[in-house]
Amino acid sequence: MKNRCSWANPNNDLYIKYHDEEWWLPVHDDRVLFEFLILEWAQAGLSWETVLKKRENYRKAFDGFDYEKIAKYDQTKIDDLLGNEWIIRNKLKVSSAIKNAQAFIKIREEFGSFSEYLWSYIDHKQIRNNPKTLSEVSVSTDLSDRLSKDLKKRWMSFVGTTIMYAYLQAVWLVDDHVVHCFCKKNVQ
Repeated sequence: MKNRCSWANPNNDLYIKYHDEEWWLPVHDDRVLFEFLILEWAQAGLSWETVLKKRENYRKAFDGFDYEKIAKYDQTKIDDLLGNEWIIRNKLKVSSAIKNAQAFIKIREEFGSFSEYLWSYIDHKQIRNNPKTLSEVSVSTDLSDRLSKDLKKRWMSFVGTTIMYAYLQAVWLVDDHVVHCFCKKNVQ
């Protein structure tokens, strides 16, 4: 049996698949970076399991996370999303996806890509923490504070420091696998 981070419940196939196949891969593709932003926003106040269960439905509902299309959503599309029982139907989160897609595009225009903007925060070198247990993993840091503050200045919402730290972990700017996790051993 593989040693994993304790949050990857061995009885939960969604968590195991996400942990083993995604939570240790650095992301540079802007579409995937935007996908994780939407998923992290959707997760606010809910469990990550809820979001993982609805991920494919989000992919369909939000046009494959195409930020160019999402930035142009009109009231008809918003109403369609709010009526979609297969996603989290929160008016603030849906409208934030549109507003944030518009801000995302502006960041891309300014920096050449969202990836460049994001990875420049850490000088393009992943932060590798070595927690022994889940309780040693931060929920926010100076980095997530700075990123959150800057994204808010750029008119994004649902980008608080805790959400941004989870995002940084999800797209692997920050490696918080516990030291006994097989993923940590595979990437060192």
